Amino acid sequence: MLGNTLVGRYQIISHLGGGGFGETFVACDTHLPGLPQCVVKRLKPQSTDPINLETARRLFDTEAQVLYKLGTHDRIPQLLAYFEESAEFYLVQEFIAGHDLSQELTPGTILSQDQVIPLIQEILEILEFVHQQKVIHRDVNPRNLLRRQQDHKLVLIDFGAVKQITTQVISPEGQTKCTVAIGTPGYLPGEQAQGTPKFSSDIYAVGIIAIQALTGLSPDQLKIDIETNEIVWQNQTTVSPEFAQFIDKMVCYDFRQRYSSATAALQTLKELTQPSSGTIALSPGLPPKFALSVNNPKFHKHKKGIFIKLSLATFLVGISGIASIFVVNSINANNATALSKQGSTLFELQRYQDALAAYQEAVNIRPDYVQGWNGQGKTLFELKKYEDALIAYDQAIQLQPDYVEAWSGRGFVLQNLQRYPEAIASFDKALQIDSKYPEVWYAKGEVFTNLQQYNNAIQSYKKAVKLQSNYYQAWYKQGLAFHKLKQYDDAIAAYEKAIEIKSDYGQAWYALGNALVNLNRYKYAFTAYDKAVQYQQNYYPAWFSRSSVLITLQRYPEAIESFNQVLKINAKDYQALSSRGWALHQSQRYDEAVESYKKAAAIKANDYQIWYNLGNSQYILQKYADAIASYDQAVRYQQNHAESWYSRGNALLNLQRYQDAIASYEQAIKYKPNYPEAIKARNQAQSQISVKEPKPIIVPTIPNADSTSTTSRTGGVLRLFGR
Repeated sequence: MLGNTLVGRYQIISHLGGGGFGETFVACDTHLPGLPQCVVKRLKPQSTDPINLETARRLFDTEAQVLYKLGTHDRIPQLLAYFEESAEFYLVQEFIAGHDLSQELTPGTILSQDQVIPLIQEILEILEFVHQQKVIHRDVNPRNLLRRQQDHKLVLIDFGAVKQITTQVISPEGQTKCTVAIGTPGYLPGEQAQGTPKFSSDIYAVGIIAIQALTGLSPDQLKIDIETNEIVWQNQTTVSPEFAQFIDKMVCYDFRQRYSSATAALQTLKELTQPSSGTIALSPGLPPKFALSVNNPKFHKHKKGIFIKLSLATFLVGISGIASIFVVNSINANNATALSKQGSTLFELQRYQDALAAYQEAVNIRPDYVQGWNGQGKTLFELKKYEDALIAYDQAIQLQPDYVEAWSGRGFVLQNLQRYPEAIASFDKALQIDSKYPEVWYAKGEVFTNLQQYNNAIQSYKKAVKLQSNYYQAWYKQGLAFHKLKQYDDAIAAYEKAIEIKSDYGQAWYALGNALVNLNRYKYAFTAYDKAVQYQQNYYPAWFSRSSVLITLQRYPEAIESFNQVLKINAKDYQALSSRGWALHQSQRYDEAVESYKKAAAIKANDYQIWYNLGNSQYILQKYADAIASYDQAVRYQQNHAESWYSRGNALLNLQRYQDAIASYEQAIKYKPNYPEAIKARNQAQSQISVKEPKPIIVPTIPNADSTSTTSRTGGVLRLFGR
């Protein structure tokens, strides 16, 4: 496909990805100035007989019309064209520069409730439009949510209904049906897996994303209550009871118990983030005993005097108008100041809605009261009303351009809105006015980190700790930035400084362990991970990395116990089960290793390394038929894995199935031509056939720790511990 030009216009320039439903390419539009890039999706129906092809054609046309309509939304790629060529269907869509959400929700990355709320609100706002068009997305997952480079906003891609085109077939009875459930495992609720998706199916997927962000666990690591089929996740994080209830309703097993649409979920979420309003108790008027009534005898007694005084007052008003203006302004200023102080007190008590009402009343009385606008800004920030907070801070700055608190507050708001360049500009302005604000330097470092400008981030963090030497969070973040630059010694020094200030800082101990692993200092890394789990007993990533280091150190019994701790936190962690199996195998506890591998395979059936290791343990136990079945699964999922073919041949040879063994050895040699053990074994098997005499059993070479599932977690030992 690369280099081809479709319909004389769209030239394919790179391959983005593909799967069972089709392939995706980046192309350039040769008919437009500047050759702008676009995305081309190729959809190939499973069946191309005339009846099925015509059905797919009608479905394709219908879904293309829907996509065109959806593309009018700013957060959904625009459909530019669609066409059919050689019984294959093509969609041409707007190219979105950026990265998908899975790069932010990496394993072990845990977001706070305050970070997750705006994330899912943003997704639900896009889905609200989709659902209003009577469309179910069917495949909401982190890989289908792009973070647009231009403005850092999320864009929803890859609608599942289009994939239906490739899976539709006509049954012998003439009925149309899908051959594959559309959706991504883990984000796919039961009713959708059965072919009857609802609007609430999309809500389920968003809830799973929220849980993934809050816990740092992937969907296949989440525990399911066997009695209710509900997801057990709250023990993995800390959230408010109301927010937990909101998430639970999103991911309810029974779709009828979920929010019926994105609009319904959004409404509840907004209610959660907008605390119930309260009233401010303002000073009352004169008490009743001081009120003057016409029924009061004192009124009649002083009636004449009052009229005289009123006449005099009329004269005085005429000559003292200017003075009266100053009096009114003085009263307003005093009232505004009192209300602002009241707002500050309520703010400190975290009664944010009441504080906001006080600040608003202050600026209503005196619109030029800068402290009132700044108070509104910081209170709206706490209420997560970032756009409104930005307006308040801008008003404060307009009134007083050198107001450092307003500039820094504005920067914090822009940081949360992920408008990072603007945030840096606001922080710079605050620091120009007063450079001695460690919190602002720290926030600026965080923004640079989000922009992956790690050298700039380091300089900002250094400024923060220079102003406040015990600022342990800044030392820790400085270490992370050094880590990203692979300057591991500098990272270690920063982590150690953070730990020196706060000895129970579990995250810093964990990060220190990761840096030490990258320098192959495994014994010291183990000590760091051990400290991390001492201070945070349910710190899942630290337990896993601790266990993996013990395997690297060949301390297998300790590794087994350590992986048991991982599994107490998450019993469905297939990687922990597989790695524990390896440690059991190395400890010659083969039966237990087999059981551990089987549990891992039941969770992650398509992991060839699990099946290969399982086969090796079964082989040692001389369960050759079982071993062959396991090796069969290994080569099913990784056909070119020469070691699986070789070990399979050895098991067949022990069963005296010489022809089958030779065929298996041939496959091993095919994928690894320079494989002396396989060549020798094949020759021996051939000699067995010729002389009809059994030869000594060939014992398979069990791979060392560098080729086990322990290291396959991230492709290598160094990457494993850093997660």
